Amino acid sequence: MPNAKRTEECSGHRKVRNEDERRDLMNRLKRIEGQVRGLQRMLDEDAYCPEILTQASAVNSAVNSFCRVLLTSHLRTCVTEDIRAGREDTVDELMAVLQKLMK
Repeated sequence: MPNAKRTEECSGHRKVRNEDERRDLMNRLKRIEGQVRGLQRMLDEDAYCPEILTQASAVNSAVNSFCRVLLTSHLRTCVTEDIRAGREDTVDELMAVLQKLMK
């Protein structure tokens, strides 16, 4: 039940998102998907390399923005809840995620 009300937003490595958050994240992903299709079209149409690189940079920025929004939500909900509940291993998990994001 993805839309079911629960007292815990984060539980067992799952996150129940409200509809606004879900819609925002999904819209961001759909825009990214459209940008990637645009890259494919540019390649098929033999577009000039700098134009493709500019579009690829826009895709990269959009993915980074998606990650920032998701990370902010994660920090404000799951991480905060876990730390308040004494689950300090969440900090180790967060550090591992941050290391991957900063590559």
